Amino acid sequence: MAADRPVTLAVITGAHGVTGEVRLKLFGEGVAELGRYRAFNDATLSLVKLRDDGKGGAIARFAEVADRNAAEALRGTALAVPRAALPALGEGEYYHADLIGLPAVSTTGEALGTCIAVENFGAGDVLEIERPPVEGKRGKRFMVPMRIEAVPEWDHERMVISTAYVD
Repeated sequence: MAADRPVTLAVITGAHGVTGEVRLKLFGEGVAELGRYRAFNDATLSLVKLRDDGKGGAIARFAEVADRNAAEALRGTALAVPRAALPALGEGEYYHADLIGLPAVSTTGEALGTCIAVENFGAGDVLEIERPPVEGKRGKRFMVPMRIEAVPEWDHERMVISTAYVD
């Protein structure tokens, strides 16, 4: 994993009010976690104020955004920090950003494809693996629960998937 690789923590969904505040969709652990960072996107956006919107998102003010027009122009902008800025992880913990893009192999050594997404539908994380393309067509996809019996090992180079979970 590249320590300087940007990791997206939120995205600006639009303007809030007329003074330059923006609405945010959060991808992390909530407002408090996002608030630990003061600069985003290689310090092009400096966080001045952040509050919970009461709907699972947040309202933010950035020093560089002076009015509603400037806020609206940022709609769709991802807010990212370098991977190295994220807190260290404990044993068995991972960031979704570290899993996406990893090659997947079976416990027998068969190349399975690449992890293209990590979803959570309420019962824990689920990895979406895309097989290599065949005859110019996108490879088939399959999903695997991110549990020790399904994914017995992973590191920054690859993930190993139990053959019992391979389609």
